[in-house]
Amino acid sequence: MQTISWEDFEKVELRVGTVVDVQNFPEARNPSYIVWVDFGAEIGIKKSSAQITHLYTKKSLKGKQVMGVVNFPPKQIGPIRSEFLLTGFVLDTGEVVLAVPDKKVPKGLKLA
Repeated sequence: MQTISWEDFEKVELRVGTVVDVQNFPEARNPSYIVWVDFGAEIGIKKSSAQITHLYTKKSLKGKQVMGVVNFPPKQIGPIRSEFLLTGFVLDTGEVVLAVPDKKVPKGLKLA
Protein backbone atom coordinates (compact mmCIF):
# COMPACT_ATOMS: atom_id res chain seq x y z
CA MET A 1 0.00 0.00 0.00
CA GLN A 2 1.32 3.40 -0.99
CA THR A 3 1.07 6.28 1.49
CA ILE A 4 -0.38 9.56 0.19
CA SER A 5 -0.39 13.00 1.71
CA TRP A 6 -3.44 14.83 3.02
CA GLU A 7 -3.01 17.24 0.10
CA ASP A 8 -3.24 14.29 -2.33
CA PHE A 9 -6.50 13.16 -0.70
CA GLU A 10 -7.95 16.67 -0.85
CA LYS A 11 -7.55 16.66 -4.64
CA VAL A 12 -10.00 13.77 -5.04
CA GLU A 13 -13.55 15.01 -5.60
CA LEU A 14 -15.42 12.03 -4.15
CA ARG A 15 -19.05 13.16 -4.16
CA VAL A 16 -22.45 11.67 -3.43
CA GLY A 17 -25.12 11.67 -6.09
CA THR A 18 -28.47 10.09 -6.91
CA VAL A 19 -28.94 7.66 -9.78
CA VAL A 20 -31.47 9.19 -12.18
CA ASP A 21 -31.28 6.74 -15.09
CA VAL A 22 -29.82 3.34 -15.93
CA GLN A 23 -29.65 1.69 -19.35
CA ASN A 24 -28.15 -1.53 -20.63
CA PHE A 25 -24.74 -1.17 -22.29
CA PRO A 26 -24.77 -3.99 -24.86
CA GLU A 27 -21.58 -2.77 -26.60
CA ALA A 28 -19.49 -3.29 -23.45
CA ARG A 29 -17.08 -6.24 -23.34
CA ASN A 30 -18.43 -7.33 -19.94
CA PRO A 31 -22.05 -7.05 -18.77
CA SER A 32 -22.51 -3.38 -17.87
CA TYR A 33 -24.94 -0.54 -17.43
CA ILE A 34 -24.69 3.09 -18.40
CA VAL A 35 -25.56 4.99 -15.23
CA TRP A 36 -26.54 8.68 -15.01
CA VAL A 37 -26.04 10.27 -11.59
CA ASP A 38 -27.18 13.70 -10.42
CA PHE A 39 -24.42 15.25 -8.30
CA GLY A 40 -26.38 18.43 -7.54
CA ALA A 41 -26.46 21.95 -8.98
CA GLU A 42 -22.69 22.59 -8.88
CA ILE A 43 -21.67 19.43 -10.79
CA GLY A 44 -24.85 18.34 -12.56
CA ILE A 45 -25.69 14.98 -14.11
CA LYS A 46 -22.80 12.80 -15.24
CA LYS A 47 -22.76 9.36 -16.88
CA SER A 48 -20.52 6.35 -16.40
CA SER A 49 -20.20 2.76 -17.47
CA ALA A 50 -20.48 0.32 -14.58
CA GLN A 51 -19.99 -3.45 -14.38
CA ILE A 52 -22.59 -3.89 -11.64
CA THR A 53 -25.20 -6.02 -13.39
CA HIS A 54 -24.63 -9.11 -11.21
CA LEU A 55 -25.78 -7.56 -7.93
CA TYR A 56 -28.02 -4.67 -9.08
CA THR A 57 -31.02 -4.34 -11.35
CA LYS A 58 -31.83 -1.15 -13.22
CA LYS A 59 -34.89 -0.76 -11.02
CA SER A 60 -32.92 -1.18 -7.76
CA LEU A 61 -30.40 1.47 -8.84
CA LYS A 62 -32.85 4.26 -9.73
CA GLY A 63 -33.04 6.72 -6.84
CA LYS A 64 -30.07 5.12 -5.02
CA GLN A 65 -27.42 7.41 -3.59
CA VAL A 66 -23.91 6.44 -4.73
CA MET A 67 -20.40 7.80 -4.44
CA GLY A 68 -18.33 8.80 -7.43
CA VAL A 69 -15.04 10.48 -8.29
CA VAL A 70 -16.08 13.44 -10.43
CA ASN A 71 -12.72 15.06 -11.22
CA PHE A 72 -11.07 12.40 -13.36
CA PRO A 73 -10.79 13.32 -17.03
CA PRO A 74 -13.50 11.72 -19.22
CA LYS A 75 -12.63 8.24 -20.48
CA GLN A 76 -13.86 6.75 -23.74
CA ILE A 77 -15.40 3.31 -23.13
CA GLY A 78 -16.64 1.96 -26.44
CA PRO A 79 -19.26 4.37 -27.77
CA ILE A 80 -19.70 6.36 -24.53
CA ARG A 81 -17.56 8.90 -22.68
CA SER A 82 -17.50 7.99 -19.01
CA GLU A 83 -17.57 11.23 -17.01
CA PHE A 84 -17.04 9.93 -13.47
CA LEU A 85 -15.89 6.82 -11.62
CA LEU A 86 -18.64 4.98 -9.75
CA THR A 87 -17.02 3.56 -6.61
CA GLY A 88 -17.43 0.12 -5.12
CA PHE A 89 -15.73 -2.90 -3.63
CA VAL A 90 -14.71 -5.77 -5.91
CA LEU A 91 -15.42 -9.18 -4.38
CA ASP A 92 -13.24 -12.24 -5.06
CA THR A 93 -15.95 -13.36 -7.50
CA GLY A 94 -15.53 -10.14 -9.52
CA GLU A 95 -18.89 -8.75 -8.47
CA VAL A 96 -18.96 -5.10 -7.37
CA VAL A 97 -20.70 -3.88 -4.21
CA LEU A 98 -21.34 -0.15 -4.51
CA ALA A 99 -19.93 2.30 -1.95
CA VAL A 100 -22.95 4.18 -0.63
CA PRO A 101 -23.72 6.49 2.30
CA ASP A 102 -25.63 4.73 5.09
CA LYS A 103 -27.95 7.75 5.52
CA LYS A 104 -29.41 10.12 2.92
CA VAL A 105 -27.20 13.19 2.39
CA PRO A 106 -27.46 16.22 0.07
CA LYS A 107 -26.43 15.62 -3.56
CA GLY A 108 -22.93 16.84 -4.31
CA LEU A 109 -21.65 16.52 -0.75
CA LYS A 110 -17.91 15.77 -0.74
CA LEU A 111 -16.42 12.90 1.22
CA ALA A 112 -14.29 14.32 4.01
